Amino acid sequence: MDIENTLRARDRAVAPSLLIPVNQPPPDPTFAISTRVRIERESREWSLSDLAQRSGVSKAMISKIERGEASPTATVLGKLSGAFGLPLSMLLALAEQAGERLSRAADQPVWTDPETGYTRRAVSPRSGSLLELVEVTLPPNARVSYPSSAFTFMHQQIWVRNGALVFEEGDMTHELEAGDCLQLGPPAPCTFFNPGNKPCSYVVALVRR
Repeated sequence: MDIENTLRARDRAVAPSLLIPVNQPPPDPTFAISTRVRIERESREWSLSDLAQRSGVSKAMISKIERGEASPTATVLGKLSGAFGLPLSMLLALAEQAGERLSRAADQPVWTDPETGYTRRAVSPRSGSLLELVEVTLPPNARVSYPSSAFTFMHQQIWVRNGALVFEEGDMTHELEAGDCLQLGPPAPCTFFNPGNKPCSYVVALVRR
């Protein structure tokens, strides 16, 4: 009887630690992005000043990003990736890469732009594949702009799932609604704008050239 009570007491003590946590937030890739920016800069033997001059991002900001003291905005990441000669998606994919073939929803990295609240979920397995799927949620009235260099070396399509999206592509403006799918043309300065009062959700499919 004493042994049985001891086993029950042990089970009560151990059981909570065996429970699988639920509703945990997705992993934050900010640290991995900061590390990747430093790796890309150092692999080119660039100083902080070199990268600042090439990207138009201040030396102080780049230093804070690399040390993990500041979370880069989507616009800043677009400028940095352009300076490296990489599409923005590739820079983020390199930071998130883990050689996996299955990407569980709970494990998909979600990055949040500290400036606009825009969120980017890396849906595809982190395997370095040529094809990438990214889910973006753009808050009401939020606007995110990228230089043309952020879209180099890739084919890209945008599929709006919820809400409305105004996509400015160079001199062209596309007004997209739920269900619409747009294939991007040659690299050009682009702006994503949510004109509505509800979040806009869209999927970006990218294939590297």
